[in-house]
Amino acid sequence: MKGMETAKTRIRRAVFTEIARLAYEGGDYAKSLRELPYKLVPGEVGENRDSIFTERAVIAEQVRLAMGLPYQRITEYAPVEEGIELALNPESYYEPPLMNVIKFACNKCPDNVVRVTDMCQGCLEHPCMEVCPKGAISRVRGQALIDQNKCIKCGRCMQECKFHAIVRLERPCRKACGIDCMKSDELGRADIDYEKCTSCGQCLVACPFGAIADKSQIFQTIQSIKQGNEVYAALAPAFVGQFGPKGVPEKMRSAFKALGFTDVYEVAIGADLCVIEEAADFLEEVPEKHKFMVTSCCPAWSTMVKKMFPQFTENISVAMTPMVLTARMIKRRHPNCKVVFVGPCDAKKLEARRRTIRSDVDFVLTFEETMGMFEAKGIDDVFSGEDAPLNDVARDGRNFAFAGGVAQAVVNAIHQINPSREVKVANAAGLADCRKLLMMAKAGKYDGYLLEGMACPGGCVNGAGTLRQPEKSTKAVQDFANTAGFTCANDTPYLEYLPLIEEKGKIRK
Repeated sequence: MKGMETAKTRIRRAVFTEIARLAYEGGDYAKSLRELPYKLVPGEVGENRDSIFTERAVIAEQVRLAMGLPYQRITEYAPVEEGIELALNPESYYEPPLMNVIKFACNKCPDNVVRVTDMCQGCLEHPCMEVCPKGAISRVRGQALIDQNKCIKCGRCMQECKFHAIVRLERPCRKACGIDCMKSDELGRADIDYEKCTSCGQCLVACPFGAIADKSQIFQTIQSIKQGNEVYAALAPAFVGQFGPKGVPEKMRSAFKALGFTDVYEVAIGADLCVIEEAADFLEEVPEKHKFMVTSCCPAWSTMVKKMFPQFTENISVAMTPMVLTARMIKRRHPNCKVVFVGPCDAKKLEARRRTIRSDVDFVLTFEETMGMFEAKGIDDVFSGEDAPLNDVARDGRNFAFAGGVAQAVVNAIHQINPSREVKVANAAGLADCRKLLMMAKAGKYDGYLLEGMACPGGCVNGAGTLRQPEKSTKAVQDFANTAGFTCANDTPYLEYLPLIEEKGKIRK
């Protein structure tokens, strides 16, 4: 659960903090990497796994991935610092895959297994036995027992048990994946089908054993700062409330400068520009060219469309994502600078690796990773700076952070241009629901619609790299959005940075 500190989250965030501290302080990096597992798991007895050796080995792999280094297979010997020269080059990109299963940390969780628990009362009625269509349930020593070789997992016994003593066990990572990317390898451990995977990161969040980890660019970002580059943070709209009670919006500029950044820009700037482009796109193409339009801002959603519904690829709006639009604006203002997207999303890391985007976005950090940088520098010191306002953006752009916000912003922009134009909207959050949305569109249920999809349940406020409960984050984002100086994205003062728009309110060339 987001917002709850657990052994898994403590270890993960300690790794990010130590990598950030190592990057800032310098020294013998290879030696430090070898020592980190012992620093994070001291003593002779492990706290979280059966073996302290396993615990340290898992930490070592998490450390490597946090450095952006490849995952090391347990079948081959390699020191933890192997390949560190790659991490020392801030211009290098980590190699895919982004999401990795640390095999020896996987619990081989039962996957879609129906079992009788100790709650079974051995009742006289035994309805579970009566309704089972395969006769898979018998009574053994007074309690129900399911023959797994006969069970077809229909769940009828679960529904009939008055004591709720029968449960379905599902692998958490597979259950969290909305597009069936998670499978089992030959040893029953979790495995990722990268042909399907969109890198939304929800499997990482769901795994209670810390066996799934993503690669990070914390180390490379700090190296770039230390080399004297102008490094700008592009802060995603979901940032509000992510960095604790002291991390209020008016502290963001001074806080990031304390980390070594040159300045901060809100990605809501790019969200406003994205709204204008998507509104123009919708007016021009629906229904004349396409039966419906698909929003483009969530990379995991658009990747899912391309992979699973390729016939709808042309229905995706041509608008660049807010991250890219903001980065291009920053680089036009500050040539030769570096741009770091700071947000809730793992999929943005892969978006930034695309050949057409690499020159725009240099690094991507999640809120969780950025918190490691704050912790390395000291939270009290980082947030002790002066208050300063952020950017002049629309309320609608800031509301991109939660489900429904994107579509509503586009509708508002269209209605400002053409008040009589009807805009029908359907939205889904979470890839399972997104998949259902597109199935309905395939059946012709959403002709003339604007379809908004977000890969994470609740929207970006529940991205894999967030730190706070999504409900609280949504409220915080809305409150901050309501302080914006204007409502509709069409009124943005940054229109000159959208080259495809001839002038405000005109349709795209």
